[in-house]
Amino acid sequence: MISKAVVEALQKYVPEENILLQEPMAGHTTFRIGGPADCFLQLENEEQLKKVQRYLNLVGVPFFVLGNGSNLLVNDKGYRGVILQIGQKMSEIVVQGCRIAAKAGASMAQAAQAALKHGLTGLEFASGIPGTVGGGVVMNAGAYGGEMSQVVTQVTVVNSEGETMEIDNEGMEFGYRTSTIKHSPFTVTEVVFCLKPGDREAIKGKMEELAARRRERQPLEYPSAGSTFKRPEGHFAGQLVMEAGFRGFQAGGARVSDKHCGFIINTGDATAADVRKIIGEIQERVKEMFHVNLETEIVFLGWEDI
Repeated sequence: MISKAVVEALQKYVPEENILLQEPMAGHTTFRIGGPADCFLQLENEEQLKKVQRYLNLVGVPFFVLGNGSNLLVNDKGYRGVILQIGQKMSEIVVQGCRIAAKAGASMAQAAQAALKHGLTGLEFASGIPGTVGGGVVMNAGAYGGEMSQVVTQVTVVNSEGETMEIDNEGMEFGYRTSTIKHSPFTVTEVVFCLKPGDREAIKGKMEELAARRRERQPLEYPSAGSTFKRPEGHFAGQLVMEAGFRGFQAGGARVSDKHCGFIINTGDATAADVRKIIGEIQERVKEMFHVNLETEIVFLGWEDI
């Protein structure tokens, strides 16, 4: 539990109304699953982030930086630490020529819409990704042949000492669903995209085409964390899950989607334990049948044994 002294210290950096105690994480993830976080901070600017992060590192209190919670499974028991939310209060987008500078709390969809408005092509793939720009660049989010590594030129981060740093595309060391930030104590505050001029109607048409494909192929009507597993080399995760006999498989309120076996959905009252049970059984059987290790794309929070 977070001590009273820590909470009082945080009130020096963040307005009291932005500090929530025992906040249910189910309301902050696209899975709509998760127990209470000891302390939940809604950050308004980079200065607050710097001061809070520096303080928490100094006193040794664990923290987790949250965007839209779109690929997150929080333990039913919650999180023993501080959640730092970078959301709509830090979501400004500025367009100059072919350059888009988006604060980390802006959604991927907002960035794609800004590109459309200014007739810039390259971000169409991002229009249906539910996460934030900050979260997207950390995991090199992508869809339908496009990914962040193709369009990001600079990322601004805050390090563990509360100092601002800038990382270029090469320094990001982008890989499949990963980047150097994923393995470093950095927090993204801004992402700069470099796009190309394009035909506004063609850009809009591409975005509408991708949206239709998502509606047709993905269970968007249910809460989920998006793709459960990373794509294993030489295979498609959803196909392996289906061939292993898990289409429609259910544990409690969690279910493998009938529409796309790469998704585990919350049918209404799923718990984190339900989801984890399904994940474990799928990994075990796929390994046994196809000798393939399925790695999760989902991030687990509050699970000390993972």
